Amino acid sequence: MLLHAAIRQGGDLVASTAAWERIERVFASTWNVGGIMPSDDLDLDDWLDTRDNFYDIYVIGFQEIVPLNARNVLGPKKSCISAKWKSLIAAALNKNRVIERADSQQASTDNSAMESSAQAEYFSCIMSKQMVGIFTSVWARSSLKSFIHHLDVSSIGSGIMGCLGNKGSVSIRFVLQETKLLFRLLSPGFRWQRRGCAAEEFGCRGYTCKDEFCKTYLVFLLNESEGVSQLRICQVVLLGDLNYRISLEETETRSLVKAKNWAILLENDQLLFEFSRGRHFEGWQEGSITFSPTYKYHPNSDQYYWCFDGVIVFCGMAKGLKQVQYETCNYRLSDHRPVRAVFHAECDVSEGTQK
Repeated sequence: MLLHAAIRQGGDLVASTAAWERIERVFASTWNVGGIMPSDDLDLDDWLDTRDNFYDIYVIGFQEIVPLNARNVLGPKKSCISAKWKSLIAAALNKNRVIERADSQQASTDNSAMESSAQAEYFSCIMSKQMVGIFTSVWARSSLKSFIHHLDVSSIGSGIMGCLGNKGSVSIRFVLQETKLLFRLLSPGFRWQRRGCAAEEFGCRGYTCKDEFCKTYLVFLLNESEGVSQLRICQVVLLGDLNYRISLEETETRSLVKAKNWAILLENDQLLFEFSRGRHFEGWQEGSITFSPTYKYHPNSDQYYWCFDGVIVFCGMAKGLKQVQYETCNYRLSDHRPVRAVFHAECDVSEGTQK
């Protein structure tokens, strides 16, 4: 019963004939901060939902953590700014963090009584990557870290001259228990190419990439060990700011936003228009949108400026990944608002796991 006790920490347990499946709670969020430096006392508790909820993994993505000027695009990376964001995230995730954990629900034949304990846990960054203004980091609770392995990162620039990092994507992949997860942060201005034969490329039948996502996946594929390549295909989450707009006149859009008439707004959303016709993001899913456009606001205000669009959090490419929450929150640091989502990820756990 050691396996049973170990894998109950922080997740629901589902029995299988060959293995266990553990449901992990994954928080993913993206925010375009417009090149604005955060203050030392910026409180991220509301954004990261740390007051009332507890998740197993946090995936935090930023766009434009530095201004996208020539010095930042062509010059050395400003790691001090990403370090400051990491410090703020760590402070929010680890503030008064005490996790109530049920240590036993074992059969009476084990002569063990039901008992619960309070264990202080902490979150740490297991991997991060900055490419000019794009920055993503993955955080895991301490008791889960021993089940995370084969971490890998890939960045692809598609900006100036088709290769510089003012535009592009950063991806982080790791194996949790025995299931691969891939999180990809997209920059503003990113445009998805029609996948064509990409489905075959994901099945490892070809090595010719026609879009950036397949290039990213191939980096991971070619770096995989034999043991990892035999595991379940990646559960993939996309998050980012794609600069799609609402195709309505400004006056009408403002009126619809004020009335919270999401149905008409969504009918005229450029991204959903492309999505519904199979032109982009074929096979992906986005949660129900029940919140206002997240751009563009007047600085330090809740008043819209002139154009309306939003950031996205998509999931897809594998079974066992369910989006259960999708919303924005009211942070006025930049002219964007962050968007966040919560997923339940089914992760395979072999019978041989004895940690």
